[in-house]
Amino acid sequence: MEEEKGKKKKKPEKKEGKDHKPQAPSKTVVEDKDFMHLVRVAGVVVDGKLSVPKALMKINGIGPRVAETMIKHLGYDTKIRIGTLKEADIAEIEKKLENINTLLPPWMLNRRRDFTTGVDFHKVGADLDVSRREDINREKKIKTYKGMRHSLGQPVRGQRTRSSFRTGGTLGVSRKKVAQAQAQQKAADNKGK
Repeated sequence: MEEEKGKKKKKPEKKEGKDHKPQAPSKTVVEDKDFMHLVRVAGVVVDGKLSVPKALMKINGIGPRVAETMIKHLGYDTKIRIGTLKEADIAEIEKKLENINTLLPPWMLNRRRDFTTGVDFHKVGADLDVSRREDINREKKIKTYKGMRHSLGQPVRGQRTRSSFRTGGTLGVSRKKVAQAQAQQKAADNKGK
């Protein structure tokens, strides 16, 4: 019995024959020489292997719904990869992105009734970042509640701060201090009796 325990069981070797299935080769994509691996669209470099809607969603300010609407207006298939498009097609996409206000319905725009102009429009990319920063600075300047929360570095949208967003040293209970306090309490109780 001890000899059997000490022996290691050998795994059966795979036989090459009718019942053996060879492993599938790794997925290799046959690409033409015009395929672009990195594509620059609206100032953002995206992977050429992505489909056109997914590549558009990499641009700040474009989500799934806006990307789907853009594809419908451009007339591309949703499964086509952006690396297969030509330079002229990419230029057409960028031109449509500049005039995206005319393509989208008003409820889909991200800057409705803008504070300075009062006009509805959709910002994309770095313009969206700049407008967000300006909005936050305006809130801080006029000292609204949201602006004060931004300036203090606290949560703006009503989250609790008792357990989250804690900074600095934590104000928990130290076991040593509790043990010392209990020992002092016992000593005081024993003296009093």
